[in-house]
Amino acid sequence: MAKKKSSSGKKGSLGYRLKRGLIIAVAILVLAPVMLVVAGRWINPFTTMFIVERYVQAWDQGDWDFRAEREWVDWDRISRNLPLAVMSSEDQRFPDHNGFDWKQVEKAYTDWQDGDRLRGASTISQQLAKNLFLWSGQSWVRKGLEVPLTYLIELTWSKQRILEVYLNVVEFGDGIYGAQAAALTFYREPASSLSMSQAARMAAVLPNPKKFIVDRPSNYVMSRQRWIVRQMNQLGYGYLDKLH
Repeated sequence: MAKKKSSSGKKGSLGYRLKRGLIIAVAILVLAPVMLVVAGRWINPFTTMFIVERYVQAWDQGDWDFRAEREWVDWDRISRNLPLAVMSSEDQRFPDHNGFDWKQVEKAYTDWQDGDRLRGASTISQQLAKNLFLWSGQSWVRKGLEVPLTYLIELTWSKQRILEVYLNVVEFGDGIYGAQAAALTFYREPASSLSMSQAARMAAVLPNPKKFIVDRPSNYVMSRQRWIVRQMNQLGYGYLDKLH
């Protein structure tokens, strides 16, 4: 007597529906970030995962009145001093690399082998990918996800667009995101009016904007500000022309 063929592969069966659902779920997980990144070339982000995370932290602490300070400004409404200061401070090879500064990675690793504290070597592009789509803290899982997102951003966006979005979403103070909100909060003037010294101080706090405060600078921040100004003078405003 012939055995009945299994119906697990037939349309409508439970096995088929589970397989189809799994394929659809994986496709969504893969395609959604891709679509968001590509759209970000033209569409300004409504929020970021870091901002969402900050709201969750505030609510978890019972601070239901927390509101992130943020106001988008286009590239031509940001003083040229700020992108120059941020590149001078965070990523001096930004116009030339493909999202990853392997020289800095190698240097960080060599310094660690020599006994120094292990430090990050993230580029502006990597930091933007993390801010927009991932979460804070140290994690190999997050780092692994950061790599393809960074490559995709570099592939689809111009360098100027990357820096424009970064300057509008990065945290310059506790709950203060972007150049305009920071300039108005700390200097009572718009981002378009930032001087070299003011921009350098804003860039100086980026490693830890909750610990380092723009309008109450520590000796470390003041020292770093002076170093950034020197780097800005060395690079010159012509360095911004390499972003096009």
